[in-house]
Amino acid sequence: MVKHAKYIALFRRRREGKTNYRRRKKAVLSKRPLLYVFVSGKNTSIQILSPRLSGDRVLASVNSRELLEYGWKSSRRSIPGAYLTGLLLGAKAQAAGVKDAILYTNVRAYHAGGRTAAAVKGIVDAGFKLPVGEESLPKADRVSGKHVAEFAAKLKETDHDRYAARFSNLLKAGVKPEELTQHFEATKAKILKVKAEK
Repeated sequence: MVKHAKYIALFRRRREGKTNYRRRKKAVLSKRPLLYVFVSGKNTSIQILSPRLSGDRVLASVNSRELLEYGWKSSRRSIPGAYLTGLLLGAKAQAAGVKDAILYTNVRAYHAGGRTAAAVKGIVDAGFKLPVGEESLPKADRVSGKHVAEFAAKLKETDHDRYAARFSNLLKAGVKPEELTQHFEATKAKILKVKAEK
């Protein structure tokens, strides 16, 4: 490797795209727990971490697979799925005695109205303290999946074959995509009921 006079070697984890040290430093200097959201190919995982020299300690965590216990049958990595996962984490964190944190996105970008923002909205709606601008969070219609339900209803009328192919997983699970909003509200009510009981 050619090394010039101004060449600066990057830390290994930065080269591998695993850690953004500038963001990490700002987050750690806040002296507050870190909220980390990760959306994979099938699930949404959220953790609240306490940074330590020996390694971050997990204070509370949730995976969207836990939504299955509350009857959620739609995508666990969609905006509604991310919101419900965030709502669940907010309830778990408060039960564990964690009341506030700051969002730490690491090497990933934060997109206003995206899945990370939906997860953050769910956490905030659960009563968790998180410094975030309301304008960056998705609207209630988008969080509830109303845009998907409207598209499904329109597609069902115009092209039934495409409708059946596009929403095959939902239909197989026994949920009509045009009724996704009702399914979302029912799952949300179950999560809030369990939270109230705790």
